[in-house]
Amino acid sequence: MKKIIHTEKAPKALGPYSQAVEANGTLYISGQVPIDPASNRVVEGGIKEQTTQALKNIGAILEEAGYSYSDVVKSTCLLSDMANFSAMNEVYASFYTKDFPARAAFAVKDLPLGVLIEIETIAVK
Repeated sequence: MKKIIHTEKAPKALGPYSQAVEANGTLYISGQVPIDPASNRVVEGGIKEQTTQALKNIGAILEEAGYSYSDVVKSTCLLSDMANFSAMNEVYASFYTKDFPARAAFAVKDLPLGVLIEIETIAVK
């Protein structure tokens, strides 16, 4: 059985998808971009600020579903430019400090709204 997860503490979906879906003790979080849910705008600043906001959005969804960052088993980071990898990684390491999830990072041609990063996440209880 699947359960749709939604919180006002993360941005609304930009299309026909859910913020997250939980099925059989696994939480699948859709790619989160650096939109501040309070203003519904992309946060100002560079890759560090954008990575921070994307990870905060993930945290809000995790919390709504009863999970935490320690339950995350896989992240996929989509970057607009691999030159931003090191700075993204620095911020990422401040959210995941031990028992790190598996991760992939890719440079892509374009991201929604011209953002620098999008992160999708899988968590397991």
